[in-house]
Amino acid sequence: MTGTSTQIKTTAAQLPQVHETRNPGMDLDMDWVASVQANTSAIERRAATLPGRRSVKKEYQAAWLLKAITLIDLTTLSGDDTPGRVQRLCAKAANPVRRDILDALGVGPIHTGAVCVYHEMVETAVAALRGSGIPVAAVSAGFPAGLSPYRLRVAEIGESVKAGASEIDIVISRRHVLTGNWRALYDEMREFRSACGDAHVKAILATGELQTLRNVARASYVCMMAGADFIKTSTGKESVNATLPVSLTMIRAIRDYHQRTGHRVGYKPAGGISKAKDALVYLALMKDELGDRWLQPDLFRFGASSLLGDIERQLEHHVTGRYSASYRHPRA
Repeated sequence: MTGTSTQIKTTAAQLPQVHETRNPGMDLDMDWVASVQANTSAIERRAATLPGRRSVKKEYQAAWLLKAITLIDLTTLSGDDTPGRVQRLCAKAANPVRRDILDALGVGPIHTGAVCVYHEMVETAVAALRGSGIPVAAVSAGFPAGLSPYRLRVAEIGESVKAGASEIDIVISRRHVLTGNWRALYDEMREFRSACGDAHVKAILATGELQTLRNVARASYVCMMAGADFIKTSTGKESVNATLPVSLTMIRAIRDYHQRTGHRVGYKPAGGISKAKDALVYLALMKDELGDRWLQPDLFRFGASSLLGDIERQLEHHVTGRYSASYRHPRA
């Protein structure tokens, strides 16, 4: 088990993070936005090859799955959320894998990247996670539709920050993208960023409602120009959430923005990622397109609620050679 433990520790360890200067944004460059195109057929062909391009097995797979856990925004966004449920979710975030499994793998404690909740549950989550080093993310700005009065959306951001959220997942107004009103999207995102203060802002594009990959690409650029720290695919409430073609489009926009400005922006696929094998595909995609630096929690997150359970089952299978029932790995 020595070689196994060494590989797992090397890949999965939560190393000291390199915290860079936040993306400050820039003036809206309409010439740049207008020049952005998306070759849909080429993107879809490339995306179709991704699941078969990288295959990791045995201790290497276990190592990458542990890495994936450290990148999860463990999420509960249900109408029946209660303080008790959120407290249990926070306990799971702080101890995402059973101790006996970690001991068998030869690694120390790990935790998820964040816990994501509605504004009403921010104070509960902050109290439950105090001292753990795990940030609380709040969905805001009229989540999930983004159609509440504008002043209330801005005020909601401020209230979540005041309650202790250090990350804010905001939803953009899709109509600005669908009508090509890039100035309105830029101004909206800029004000949302300002309202977040020191809290990092993830711009949710709701890509399943943007109709074309070109719209996805242009919206990505505009939000980054306006100062988004992350761009995120979905709320998880749309009929179509994170997909590989959308992810490839957004990741390449991030790469181009970094090459032109020197500023790194994070990426968060959300919705529909529930299997360990899917997490491995996204990790390989990030490594191939953006490099190892984007495999840290300050630049990559999974928005997921059920992914953790399947990863834990796969880790137990690696240790014991048997698949256990899902109820042995409760989310909360």
